[in-house]
Amino acid sequence: MTVEIKVPVLGESVAEATVAKWFKQAGDAVAVDEPLLELETDKVTVEVNAPVAGALASILVPEGTDVEVGALLGTIEEGA
Repeated sequence: MTVEIKVPVLGESVAEATVAKWFKQAGDAVAVDEPLLELETDKVTVEVNAPVAGALASILVPEGTDVEVGALLGTIEEGA
C-alpha cells in the first residue's frame, strides 16, 4: 500500500515552508516515526517523520522548493 507524505500543519498563521533537506533517498528503507525531511519557515524548523514503515518510494518535491500546508511531498511503499 502506498502512503502519502504531506506537509503538516506548521502553526498558527504559517501557510508555507521550504523543503530544507531530505534525510533519505528514494528506495531507502524507513522506520515508523523516522525523520524523512526538514521543513523551514521564517519562524520554525520542522522535521517530517514517516507515518509508516517501508521504503521511500518517491520524492516529489526537491530541496529548496516552497510548499504549502497539505502539499504532497512524496510516498512510502508500506512494508517494502
